[in-house]
Amino acid sequence: MQEIRARSWNELQDALFLESWNAELGRYRSRFAYRGLSDAGYTLETTLMRLSGPYADLEHHLLRNFKKYAHRKFVERDSLWNWLSVAQHYGLPTRLLDWSYSPLIALHFATANINKFDRDGVVWAVNYLKAHQLLPDTLQARLDNEGANVFTVEMLSETVTSLVQFEELAGRDSVVFFEPASIDDRIVNQFAFFSVMARSDMALNEWLVRHPEIYYRIIIPADLKWEVRDKLDQANITERVLFPGLDGLGRWLTRHYSPKTEAEQALRVVGDES
Repeated sequence: MQEIRARSWNELQDALFLESWNAELGRYRSRFAYRGLSDAGYTLETTLMRLSGPYADLEHHLLRNFKKYAHRKFVERDSLWNWLSVAQHYGLPTRLLDWSYSPLIALHFATANINKFDRDGVVWAVNYLKAHQLLPDTLQARLDNEGANVFTVEMLSETVTSLVQFEELAGRDSVVFFEPASIDDRIVNQFAFFSVMARSDMALNEWLVRHPEIYYRIIIPADLKWEVRDKLDQANITERVLFPGLDGLGRWLTRHYSPKTEAEQALRVVGDES
């Protein structure tokens, strides 16, 4: 695993846009999925895994009941992958993980929780193009036929109709990245997409350890977080934009007007002197 510890805002920007040059296109077009976490010690566990207990056995029941009670609103896209996307989006524990095409949006999520400013944050970057090259032929062929690098809900729905089929087809040792439908402005503004493991009982970081060539981590030191946070706010990468509506506005204002503690002030001074 390549782990980069950014010591300044400029080093952080270089790390976030690492390997984004595409020589074939002559453009800066990154092939990485980005996920920001407020604590570098956090793993890439899904919300389903965080249930603990026999969570793998509960997955079917959770999704079945979600479909039963939410069907009136989302009947227009009645497929497994649409239901998983909608369920994840509205907080149901699933085997999906949230990612963004934007490294700066991932950086927002690594610095949005000011209660974690005494801890290093992290941005995970996973090359979804290389990850998909490890998929079985059937799934790779579906991408090739579309000339796509990431699946859509429609593409997956036409290829895989159940989680059991997905586990069998993917050999229970694969990861797929796919884009949900633009259900609302939140998904659009967050430039969001999902990863899904063929095994519900494997955290993505466990799989990545076996494939170190397709990912890296950027550590955001605790003493750098306030600078990063203030610069993101000035760039308008805030809860007000990423969570459109009054709830996002409330989150943004609460964080924006929260003062530094004396300990945080001291941490910043120590960082400046080191």
